[in-house]
Amino acid sequence: MVARPLVLILATAALSACVSTPKQVAQPRPAPAPSPTRVQPVPPPLAPRAANVVPQGLRDELQELWRTFPGKTGIAVRRIDGDWVVGQRGGELFPQQSVSKLWVTMTVLEKVDRGEVSLDQEVTITANDLTLFHQPLAARVAREGVVRATVRSLINEALTASDNSANDALLRTAGGPGAVNDFLRRKGLSNIRFGPGERLLQSSIAGVEWRQELSAGRAFQAARERVPLDRRRNLLSAYVADPIDGASPEGIVDALARLARGELLSQSSTRLMLDTLGRTRSGPNRLKAGVPAGWQFLHKTGTGQDLPPVSTGYNDVGIMTAPDGTRYAVAVMLAETTASIPQRMQLMQAVSRAVGRWHQR
Repeated sequence: MVARPLVLILATAALSACVSTPKQVAQPRPAPAPSPTRVQPVPPPLAPRAANVVPQGLRDELQELWRTFPGKTGIAVRRIDGDWVVGQRGGELFPQQSVSKLWVTMTVLEKVDRGEVSLDQEVTITANDLTLFHQPLAARVAREGVVRATVRSLINEALTASDNSANDALLRTAGGPGAVNDFLRRKGLSNIRFGPGERLLQSSIAGVEWRQELSAGRAFQAARERVPLDRRRNLLSAYVADPIDGASPEGIVDALARLARGELLSQSSTRLMLDTLGRTRSGPNRLKAGVPAGWQFLHKTGTGQDLPPVSTGYNDVGIMTAPDGTRYAVAVMLAETTASIPQRMQLMQAVSRAVGRWHQR
């Protein structure tokens, strides 16, 4: 390319040749000026925006899912490695049900970190230690009479299979409900309560006075059916309004974020907790079914009592990890709903799918 000054000189010389002018002495041509180097603009990095600003599309999508779903619903999503949380009814208390097994296990693992409990320590479980609803451990007790299970195996069954009797054995090892609530308080895990344990929690919700023989077979369900319907309905409504085991969706995703960052337990106990939650077998069609291919997911479910047409305490909470390592804590909690089980699952799948879709958009 010819530099602009040279073009002007040549144009001037051509014009001069067309008119009568005195002969001039040729001047030396100046060297062409170098072309300026073109600098490409550097786009600003996307990470700070993505880490600290809620994607508006995610906010809108979660709001629409929440608005159109029947019943009292809570949703919270927190970017663990950033600084934002988004959702609906995130600060209200919802029944946790088996989500509360998270705090029992963490309380036990803190004792392991302190050297007060060993993972290989055996816990004795007899028929007098059984509880109600889902408890695969009861079959072993029926066969063997007395079961001796390690703390490690109880953690696995309480979290991955949501075994209520395994969890109650851990609760005794932790020191009871008071020890769990003390753990929550000391760790600054706000808006999370722990109730009186499975047997007393479920019997109080149903209006049944707990007796150990209710742990056998369907004895509890039979006793519950003898409670007048109005009393059951009033007790269930009171529980939903002010759950003794209540937690807010935001409180839970904050706690999961702190767990993932290693702020609640030792490195080894944190790894054990996360690895175990990654093997959860319950709720495969809840949040997990909407997690995009290539992502990692770990979670804990919770399921409460039904009094048709209303179901209560239907929950799933967990941590989604994108292929690039970005982590999100997610909680979907249904305090009460008349939606069918497939509809509840579809809501949860839509939430985890939305998180994946709006990741780094």
